Amino acid sequence: MQGSLGEKIGEGVFASVHAWAPGQVVKLSKPGLPHWVLQHEARMTRAVFAAGGPAPEVLGEVTLDGCFGIVLPRFDGPTLREATRTGAITRERAGAILATLCFAVHETPPPPAALSLRQAMDARLQFAGNVLPERMITGVFALIEHLDADDVLCHSDLHPGNVIMTAQGPRLIDWLGAARAPAAYELAQCQVLMTELDPEHEEDPDGTPVNSALQVEYARLTGMAPAALTAVMQPYLPLVRVFLVLGGAKPEVRGRLFQRVEADLRSQA
Repeated sequence: MQGSLGEKIGEGVFASVHAWAPGQVVKLSKPGLPHWVLQHEARMTRAVFAAGGPAPEVLGEVTLDGCFGIVLPRFDGPTLREATRTGAITRERAGAILATLCFAVHETPPPPAALSLRQAMDARLQFAGNVLPERMITGVFALIEHLDADDVLCHSDLHPGNVIMTAQGPRLIDWLGAARAPAAYELAQCQVLMTELDPEHEEDPDGTPVNSALQVEYARLTGMAPAALTAVMQPYLPLVRVFLVLGGAKPEVRGRLFQRVEADLRSQA
């Protein structure tokens, strides 16, 4: 696909984003990352966009120096995290924006190729290698079998840093983790991402105001009482923490998450 690798715009765990062509960026995998990782993201992003969900359009795929890349539209504007930090958007409004996006994701039919929660855990364990003790793996899969199997489309990485505030409205990026899972799992993941994973990069020391506003607005959109939403979300917290231990969490946070998972599984045994 015609274009050339330009300035680096952003960087994540698995890929970096560069200018590519006018109005376009390329999300390029880091050296050594298997091509199937971003190929799966491209497939999920295409499917969600085709189903009318809040995903960007995939404009093409490229391979540069052995690294796989996805060509996407360039969204101009600050992230929701940046807009909240500067005071352009209040924390309460940021939570409402996240809730609206979350609801739109859950209303989108999940692509047939989207992994179930169990399949996603299997894939993450294989990718991460021998990281968890066998007793914890057994406990995690037992918890997945025990929990509600009602599946909707989940983005699985919904936080202020993955929302770009464009002139046309908020745009949700990074669909690598898209999966079929209960909506309560997504809400639990939002909570952990904003209050436990990397608080120094959030809009506030503990992320609580945005997360609280998200839950209140999502409960309103779905007709649930906020207390009921909190109750159904709680059992999914250990699963979220396991996913983050296996990939994405910084070493200084990983140990704390690991301890919480062990405590969670003991309390539910």
